[in-house]
Amino acid sequence: MNIAAGPFLIAASLLALGGVLKALRPVDTANALRGVGVPFGLGVVRLGGVAEAALGVWAIATGDRWSAILVVLSYLAFTGFVVVALVRHVPIASCGCFGKADAPPSLVHVGVNLGACLAAVAVAVDPGVGLREVLADQPLAGLPFLLLVATGAFLTFIALTLLPRTLALVRQAVAAHASHGGVGTPW
Repeated sequence: MNIAAGPFLIAASLLALGGVLKALRPVDTANALRGVGVPFGLGVVRLGGVAEAALGVWAIATGDRWSAILVVLSYLAFTGFVVVALVRHVPIASCGCFGKADAPPSLVHVGVNLGACLAAVAVAVDPGVGLREVLADQPLAGLPFLLLVATGAFLTFIALTLLPRTLALVRQAVAAHASHGGVGTPW
């Protein structure tokens, strides 16, 4: 089995989740895209979300070369968007990754997206990590593997949605502390 099966399935799961949430709540994604100069309307964002969700499900089901290549391209596009937003200091409250449960673009997004790209490249080179194939090689009917993938997807979701907000609050507290002469601790 390809060692990237778990990370690839996590990336594909997040792609499917993000697509569903964008299709259901496209406003933040459309606003984020407008912020970097891509004026897509809500209908286009919804359609893109449906396509993203379909790609995620296809990648989970088959883990074949073509789905992996499209996952790579998707995460490269996400990385490009985040980098543009960071470099231009675009004042957007949400990158639009997961609808409303989101955070501003951050270096965490860049790292996660590039990690997803690497996993998908590994699967494109050595495909065959569809859920059926992977579970057939796992003990206990694949339940431990599925639990690890679900946990990885959940923790990555938290890292993309809560961690950037938490880090921003810490930076604000440290800045406020510094502006008051640095007396005591900022918390």
